[in-house]
Amino acid sequence: MMSMIIILGIIALLLICWIIAGIKIVQQSETMIIERLGKYNRTLSSGIKIVLPVIEKPRCVMWRYVKQDFHGNSMVVNLMRNRIDLRETVYDFPKQNVITRDNVVTELNALLYFQVIDPVKSIYEIANLPDAIEKLTQTTLRNVIGEMDLDQTLTSRDTINSKLRAVLDDATHKWGVKVNRVELQDINPPHDIRDAMEKQMRAERDRRAIILEAEGTKAQLVLEAEGQKAAEINQAEGEKQAQILIAEGQAQARLKTAQAEAAAIEAITKAVKTTGADPVNYLVAIRYIDAFKDMVNGEDSKVVYIPYEATAVLSSIGGIKDLLNITDKKNKNNDDNDIQE
Repeated sequence: MMSMIIILGIIALLLICWIIAGIKIVQQSETMIIERLGKYNRTLSSGIKIVLPVIEKPRCVMWRYVKQDFHGNSMVVNLMRNRIDLRETVYDFPKQNVITRDNVVTELNALLYFQVIDPVKSIYEIANLPDAIEKLTQTTLRNVIGEMDLDQTLTSRDTINSKLRAVLDDATHKWGVKVNRVELQDINPPHDIRDAMEKQMRAERDRRAIILEAEGTKAQLVLEAEGQKAAEINQAEGEKQAQILIAEGQAQARLKTAQAEAAAIEAITKAVKTTGADPVNYLVAIRYIDAFKDMVNGEDSKVVYIPYEATAVLSSIGGIKDLLNITDKKNKNNDDNDIQE
């Protein structure tokens, strides 16, 4: 009787252990592949699930994690798990050397963001999913960079990322994986190439500075020439206006002088006609005497000019004398008449 109780207790304990072993708790954003006698049976979603121990068991998959060691360095750890993470996963691949089209060895480091959308394919279509994705990314990256020069590689990160994502997404589709994006983290050319690029950049900046300085000097000279041209035009315009005003003033002065001479000649002509003398001889004599005065007007002049026709001068002077005598007699008669009155 006691032995029967012990046997029943052992059977109950084994049954309880068997039931506990069949209870599986699947977390959110995770799934589990169940195989029955080594064949795929079903896929477990999140929550509490029951499986048949020994007969059914979850399929293990290799998963990659990046952990920090005690020194703060990143290290990649591959673990066997019986659960598949359905969240987006990032892989930081180690640096690798690639050769560009112009035969420059460049060190690259890429980041890959992917997500498992079909757990069954991710297990049964590929043996080692993380390693396969890494190798595919490296080979695709070499092919893409091999078609580009170094300068294009440094300036075309978006183009490289787009090509990588398109190729990887197409290749990993049959593995039940979707590649969301690929990012180039570092592009490190060799030291001698970097030194040459720095020298080239410095020379390019010096060339731009020289060009800007030359353009500034050119603009300065053009502005100075335009300013000088405008100043000369204004000065010429001012001189033109001044000459016009001077000519107008001289013309008005000559006109006034001519008007005054005309009035004087008219007055002299009237005065000479009252005496009965010829006014033409009087005017000629006055001009004749003025001409002799201008001829001997120089300083320290020791020259005496005697006209060839002296009689003509004397006759002119005589005519002037007679005119003056007649004028004096006329003035005396006028004075006598005033006294009588």
